[in-house]
Amino acid sequence: MASKPGILTDWPWTPLGSFKYIILGPWVTETIYSIMVKDPKEWDLTNFSVIPFMLWRMLHNQLWISLSRYRTAKGTNRIVDKGIEFDQVDRERNWDDQILFNGILFFLANKYAPGASHLPLWRTDGVIITMLLHVGPVEFLYYWFHRALHHHYLYSRYHSHHHSSIVTEPITSVIHPFAEHIVYFALFAIPMLTVVFTGTGSIIAIAGYITYIDLMNNMGHCNFELIPNWVFSIFPPLKYLMYTPSIYCRTFVVERNRFHQLRLQTWAIPKYGIQYRLKWQKESVNNMIEEAVLEAEEKGASVLSLGLMNQGEELNRYGEVYVKKHPQLKVKLVDGSSLAVAVLLNSIPKGTTQVLLRGNLTKVAFAVAFALCQKGIQVTVLREDEYEKLDKSLGTKSEGKLVTSKSYSSCKVWLVGDDLTEEEQRKANKGTLFIPFSQLPPKKLRKDCFYHTTPAMQTPTALENVDSCENWLPRRVMSVWRIAGILHALEGWEEHECGYTMSNIDKVWEACLKHGFQPLKVPTQSKS
Repeated sequence: MASKPGILTDWPWTPLGSFKYIILGPWVTETIYSIMVKDPKEWDLTNFSVIPFMLWRMLHNQLWISLSRYRTAKGTNRIVDKGIEFDQVDRERNWDDQILFNGILFFLANKYAPGASHLPLWRTDGVIITMLLHVGPVEFLYYWFHRALHHHYLYSRYHSHHHSSIVTEPITSVIHPFAEHIVYFALFAIPMLTVVFTGTGSIIAIAGYITYIDLMNNMGHCNFELIPNWVFSIFPPLKYLMYTPSIYCRTFVVERNRFHQLRLQTWAIPKYGIQYRLKWQKESVNNMIEEAVLEAEEKGASVLSLGLMNQGEELNRYGEVYVKKHPQLKVKLVDGSSLAVAVLLNSIPKGTTQVLLRGNLTKVAFAVAFALCQKGIQVTVLREDEYEKLDKSLGTKSEGKLVTSKSYSSCKVWLVGDDLTEEEQRKANKGTLFIPFSQLPPKKLRKDCFYHTTPAMQTPTALENVDSCENWLPRRVMSVWRIAGILHALEGWEEHECGYTMSNIDKVWEACLKHGFQPLKVPTQSKS
């Protein structure tokens, strides 16, 4: 949205939302009717080609979007080295509005403009006229109209909406208020109407002209360069026929932030989740993780977060095997357990006197149980084997707060991990709050209970180039197992956090808040 939206900012069909294409109904119905009742010799191919041409434009644009996002995620050869923000994705999601608008105008012109029906497929003279009119009056008028849009009056009311996208995508080219698109279509209609009124028009001339405009717009707004500069040196007139991103992107503002000195890189382990649970895949998975650790070491990384699933007691003793095998490692391995514990402790509602702990006991689970007992909060365990493991680990440090019980009704706060069964969930009281300590979320079976996210935090707005994270978390929310690595690098901590060692929980929590990471709101209202 522009900073001071002017009249005709919104598209007329905006209130229809996803049902906007219903407005094409009358023209589509008329086309189908003409096919059914008219003789094939009377069919108007111009009319029939409107819908297929709209579909072609959508496919063409989507191909550019997919290519652009692949190159952006890959992170190489970016012109503006920033990630795409969610606000921009939302702002540009209705990029097909201009295709719908053009489609309506094509149907109207076909019906009411003299000479706009029953066009031939090809006429050479019409194609030449179209090209000459574009490089002449159209480009001239477009240039001065664009200059006018950058006047503060029109810019604040209209064109600033387009320039809100700092990291341009191909489809950024058509993200304009409705009023701008009216003028743009009027300009580009000059060649099309001219060939129609002079009787030199053809379906391919018009479709090819619009496709050419789409191609130039998409290519010119990519965040990477496709055409080398030397091509323009060899053939200077080419700049009158096309433009490239490294010309275009100079008009956009590039901001810096306090995270600019921190470079993030991802090493992907090409394994499926089920493979991590198969014993015969353990060696293969560990070898891949070890290769990533050594590659990070070679590239001079200061910290490597193990992330999700690439750590575990049975898998690699929470990353300790790599440190033991390579004691000379300069890169610090971080499993994020201390921050996970800190987030869990701060997710438990104030005034809670007892919690129920259920799920596979992990390094995080043991640490949380210990911290809760130290705080005087009773930790109830349902299974005898889990109680014995915790009691053996905590010993007298449990302060008598570790108990076993067969009752599900006494606790309103459950700390849950992997292996929580559906039967156990169904036995929880109405209004129970489930707080996962696992890396993956439990299945939400109860609509009358509350489910918090897996340990995660809201990232600072200054943190950029984070293209994706867990798909079960809200936008700009990151798992603590990943945040811990960023935090470790920002603070310059020199020790590993892996194996059975943990950083100071209070120190980690305070550092996290200092750098702008924020805790998530604990749900207090379930879906009825």
